[in-house]
Amino acid sequence: MISDEFINPLPSKHYEQRFQPRKEDIRGVYFRDQTAIIHSRPFRRLKHKAQVFYSPNNDHVCTRIEHASHVASIAATIAKGLGLNKEMAYAIGLAHDLGHAPFGHIGEIVLNEKTSDIGGFFHEIFGLRVVDKLGNRGESLNLSYGVRDGIICHCGESPDKSLKPRGSMIDLNTINDKNNLPCSYEGCIARMADRIAYLGRDLEDALYGGYIERTDIPAIIQNELGKTNGEIIDTLVIDVIKTSQKEGEISLSQDKYQVLMELQDFSIKKIYNHDAIKRYEQYCRPIIERLFDHLGEIHSRWGWVIENYINSPIPLDKRYGGYLEKMKQLYEDEKASPKEIVRDYIAGMTDGYALKCMKEISFPEELCFDKR
Repeated sequence: MISDEFINPLPSKHYEQRFQPRKEDIRGVYFRDQTAIIHSRPFRRLKHKAQVFYSPNNDHVCTRIEHASHVASIAATIAKGLGLNKEMAYAIGLAHDLGHAPFGHIGEIVLNEKTSDIGGFFHEIFGLRVVDKLGNRGESLNLSYGVRDGIICHCGESPDKSLKPRGSMIDLNTINDKNNLPCSYEGCIARMADRIAYLGRDLEDALYGGYIERTDIPAIIQNELGKTNGEIIDTLVIDVIKTSQKEGEISLSQDKYQVLMELQDFSIKKIYNHDAIKRYEQYCRPIIERLFDHLGEIHSRWGWVIENYINSPIPLDKRYGGYLEKMKQLYEDEKASPKEIVRDYIAGMTDGYALKCMKEISFPEELCFDKR
């Protein structure tokens, strides 16, 4: 039951609208969206994409799929506390980062540089493309408008103290920047939950890895928000629910907002700009650049002659040719350029797959001398 204070500006039928109309089953609209998301290949690949710290063999370091689960859980909790649709909030949280490139934000930065002439690359905008066109082998996941809107408008880096949904239903494919607010309270909640989820967990991982010491963390953060990720989440979730109930919009209290901004500033200086992270980025940048240039070059040379890719001695070329063959109808309909197709392919890579591809184009294959 939605409370009087938080009634979404659009009729329910607008939020529930799909590309392909379907008769909803026992799951309902948004639980069905959740199942479509978790069974999709892009979601499964998130388990092999770094959140901040690249440590694929350490089970205790947060990956992108864990972060998505955290955001979904936090968003659903806040929605439940405010009498909003927790299933919708959970679905947005699960899907919000499906557009992330390999190697965290450095992957996004490099892809943005490489595609600046065709609009750049922003994971929020690409996330909509993933669920609308790429996530089901060239077909849409057919998610509801409300969830799709929450994905493209989530922008967790935005320093929002409070959020109210916009009051219009727009063509989401016309969005080309990060300046749009979600059209639902659930979308606003997921956007707020994103920041709550990553700041606390990134702090926990940095402590676990010894990149910072507890004594480095300003006392006001530990005293006002908590000393652990769980305490930080609990403090901020309760604050959002209580403050939002008072103010009639999704909001943090002024006190907690100021301390959260201190945590964000601390994280930028001491974690995200840590020497170890910068060294990691120095390794990852040329990987994305080299892969982009290599695939762009062979695509420009061979075009849609799939046989040429299949006959290449480089395994990456063969797989890329297979990708083109499967996705040909979509790209022909879109009249997509080689650069757009290469962007799609690289953005979908996991960290480990990108490393595998880099090895294949960088190191010679061992020659075989088979004596018979």
